[in-house]
Amino acid sequence: MKAKETKTWIPLTLQASLDSIPIVVKAEGEFFWDKTGHRYIDGISSWWTVIHGHRHPKIMEAIRDQTSKLDHFMMGGFLNEEAEALSEELLQITSTRFGKVFYSDNGSNAVEIGLKIAVQFFENKGGLKDRERKSFINFSASYHGDSIGGMSVSGPSYFNRIFKDLQFEVQTLPAPNCFDCPFFKKPETCKVECMEAVQTLISESPERFAGIVVEPLVFGAAGMKFYDKKVLDKLAEIRKQYEILLIFDEVFTGLGKTGEQFAYQHSQVIPDILAIAKGLTGGTLPLGATLVTSQVYEAFDSIDPMKAFFHAHTMTGNALACRAGIASLQVLQSETFAQINGLSEQLNLLGNQLKSYHPSLIRDNRTLGSIFAFEVNSSEIAEDEYLKPIGKRVAKDLWERGVCLRPLGNTIYICPPYNIKKDSLELIFDSLRIALDRL
Repeated sequence: MKAKETKTWIPLTLQASLDSIPIVVKAEGEFFWDKTGHRYIDGISSWWTVIHGHRHPKIMEAIRDQTSKLDHFMMGGFLNEEAEALSEELLQITSTRFGKVFYSDNGSNAVEIGLKIAVQFFENKGGLKDRERKSFINFSASYHGDSIGGMSVSGPSYFNRIFKDLQFEVQTLPAPNCFDCPFFKKPETCKVECMEAVQTLISESPERFAGIVVEPLVFGAAGMKFYDKKVLDKLAEIRKQYEILLIFDEVFTGLGKTGEQFAYQHSQVIPDILAIAKGLTGGTLPLGATLVTSQVYEAFDSIDPMKAFFHAHTMTGNALACRAGIASLQVLQSETFAQINGLSEQLNLLGNQLKSYHPSLIRDNRTLGSIFAFEVNSSEIAEDEYLKPIGKRVAKDLWERGVCLRPLGNTIYICPPYNIKKDSLELIFDSLRIALDRL
């Protein structure tokens, strides 16, 4: 079927495309099958969610068990045991640096909740200057979702261009990128010059800003752009100097992707607000969470209704999703987290071998935890980086060989389930080598 022939509106797909839409009917481990019976390797964990492989038996069993007890009950003024238990688990794996967990159902909402909390935090503090803190600082390579708030704090892109007039005010600064430094620095000479603009901007009008929003260590959807943890250290210094909030979007990087439970744990920097979602239930059910420090929560701890955070979603704290989240965290702790180092070593080894086959075609090989990426050198020009056609050609060739990747323009990346089998990983790289041969 073509996209325009379906009753379902297929997202991120040109509706008049002549390409057939695969119908997925089954999945297990790192594999999925389409309606024709063909098997494929899920090399990107279904948009970075299926971190333990599809249908992990312990998570599926937990969901089945939960269906016999409680499906859903509204959380406005109520609580269920599964939500509370998951909150306890999340606070534990973040080293009890946070005080409360606020649930939603996806990453965009988790981020948007964090933005609203940040603004109201300063409003609740009650100072005249605090109440002027309505704006945010973000970075040009950032992506924080497709809601109005998420788009507002994302960098300008093909995705949000049409809705610019709907977005609220932010100050977007050049993103750090240690593989393509805008200041032409090497790691040994870097003094975090890329953060000087942040310091200057806030110093000129510190009363304007509620927070700095950033994806720690990796700008994911913008092309897997890596940067050093020194950037987080510098942001923490700026936060302390100007009493601004740090909001970390770990929707992508959280829950093991970078080799730590959370990317911020590579440093000593603790954000004031943390957004997580992808991977939280192992890709089984929709769930997002926004964690806040006790200091942030205290600004809302009042009987004054004007200080209450009036925000909720219909399915907030869904018991089935939270039970899946508990099981997913248990699998992460007991099984798959220990496999990330080995996966990272394999990605690095196979990536270097791939580059040896195509030294002039591959640029900026990089690996962090379960993430591997590189750019394909190309003279192709497109309106937006995401639209460069070379990635689509590579993806089509890989699909024919039973491998599913979704390149970001000319950025090719692999982010498989943590427990992917070695031969499956080797097949991805072998298929990539052949696909690059054909360019």
